[in-house]
Amino acid sequence: MVLKNVKKCWASLYTPRALFYRIERKMQRKSVSVAVVVQKMIQSEVSGICFTVHPITKDKNQMIIEAGYGLGEAIVGGMITPDSYVVEKDSLVILDINISEQEKMIVKKDNKNKIIPVPKSKKEKQKLTNKQIIKLSKIVRNIEKHYKSPQDIEWALEKGKLYVVQSRPITTL
Repeated sequence: MVLKNVKKCWASLYTPRALFYRIERKMQRKSVSVAVVVQKMIQSEVSGICFTVHPITKDKNQMIIEAGYGLGEAIVGGMITPDSYVVEKDSLVILDINISEQEKMIVKKDNKNKIIPVPKSKKEKQKLTNKQIIKLSKIVRNIEKHYKSPQDIEWALEKGKLYVVQSRPITTL
């Protein structure tokens, strides 16, 4: 099963969508590769995305963190509108917090993804505490420094512990 899925990951470099993406961004002459990471499935209570450069204003000293209950697939797939937090990168000051009411979330149950309602007591609450926002901001700032380029990072929070599950360059700036 693992080997079959590793082959699928490698093959994904040559899907029409992936080829078109590289042509559109004039990357067809660059060498491309993929690393396949086999990791534990995080049963996240909260998950999300962070852009280490503000994707709208292009401000390099602001990052945006998006957060929602459950697995990150709900955000990535556009099923929910996540909370968004704008953080100043140098000072780690939280500049803006937008809390979004979340009606549903995706959880892993019986080895399948299930859409369930968010408990009423949590629907209108901020998904990450300010302390967690700052902690995550430090982590993603270090990832950007390591790669020396703006990053699009997926993260998850399970039992109070933050996990980075993916980081890739932002190619749309």
